Amino acid sequence: MTETETKTVIEESKTTTRTQRFAEWLMKRDERRQEKETSLEGLMKFNLFLSSLTLVAVAGATALDYAMIAWLWV
Repeated sequence: MTETETKTVIEESKTTTRTQRFAEWLMKRDERRQEKETSLEGLMKFNLFLSSLTLVAVAGATALDYAMIAWLWV
C-alpha cells in the first residue's frame, strides 16, 4: 500500500467511526425522548384519575349534605 492509500483508508475508518457514533447518539436520544413521553403519559393518566376522583368526592359530599338536610326536615 502506498502512503496515499493508507491515508484514504484511515480517513474512511474515521468517517465510519464518526457516523457510527452519531447514529448511536441519535438512537440514545430517541430512546430518552420515548421514555420521557411514556412518563408524561403516565402522569397525564394519573392526573385524569385524580381529577375524576376529586369530582366524585365533591359530588358525593354534596349529595350527602342534601340527603342529611332532607332527613332532618322530615
